[in-house]
Amino acid sequence: MMDGEGSDPFRNDVISGLSRKPKSLPSRWLYDEKGSALFDEITELPEYYPTRTELKILRNKAGEMAEAIGPHAVIIEYGAGSLLKVRILLDALDRPRAFVPVDISASHLHAAAEGLNEDYPELIVDPIASDFMANNLGEALPETPGRNVGFFPGSTVGNLSDAEIKRFLSNVRSDLGDTSCFIIGVDQPKSPDILIPAYDDAQGVTAAFNLNLLTRINRELKGDFDPGAFEHEARWNAEDSRIEMHLRSLKRQRVRVAGEVFDFEQGETIHTENSRKIALDRFEAMAAGCGWTLKRTWKDEDGLFAVLLLEAS
Repeated sequence: MMDGEGSDPFRNDVISGLSRKPKSLPSRWLYDEKGSALFDEITELPEYYPTRTELKILRNKAGEMAEAIGPHAVIIEYGAGSLLKVRILLDALDRPRAFVPVDISASHLHAAAEGLNEDYPELIVDPIASDFMANNLGEALPETPGRNVGFFPGSTVGNLSDAEIKRFLSNVRSDLGDTSCFIIGVDQPKSPDILIPAYDDAQGVTAAFNLNLLTRINRELKGDFDPGAFEHEARWNAEDSRIEMHLRSLKRQRVRVAGEVFDFEQGETIHTENSRKIALDRFEAMAAGCGWTLKRTWKDEDGLFAVLLLEAS
């Protein structure tokens, strides 16, 4: 074993995931610097309804959210990305004191945080480069007279299993404390005719986003994947109410990664992401078991997406 291998979570996840039957990799590793930039492109595609739908909800209801939150808040955004949506909330809030974006892509995070700091000079901006599933962020949060407010927009919660959702909600509840609240986006169940194009767009941006994971493995783990020998696939799993993203091998092949060898049959896939569509009653029950009470629900007129306000219970 090379020095440091045991402490490299990316290497550990890739070797473990490619050794499984069926093969799978955690979706968080899709978001290196290039992957994060590609995802920002995806959010602007005509097929990708979640971002524009949620933005409309936020623009229409930010005043109600701000009133529920109160003055002098500390906003903690999990999986922060480009920080587009939080600006809508910040503009509506009464004298917010601090903003703590948490994201796994350090370079993308710090660039976005720098831009936000320039536009909000009175706001303390303190980025944390970390997997949003980690806990113990509480000690890093500034102390203010206002509340700690979790902010988790988008449909990322649908990437998680029930067990992971419960762990995440419990971690956030522990981090943010007894007077906190949490604003979270939850994509709603809908027809596969809407869902599949959202994850397999005509321009091929989602395919590039998915295939970029192989390029990252080659770069960081001395892999020899041929991305041209794989194709992106978006698949609807009705039983689990989720879209799945896969990388399908176009031929029988052998790949080397970090000194390990992995064989692929033609048609074999690497499962890279789930995006579940979670009914509100199901999500409310999970949240209640993790110390949160659902207080408000804001939805678009077509019921495609919901933004929820949870209060620490």
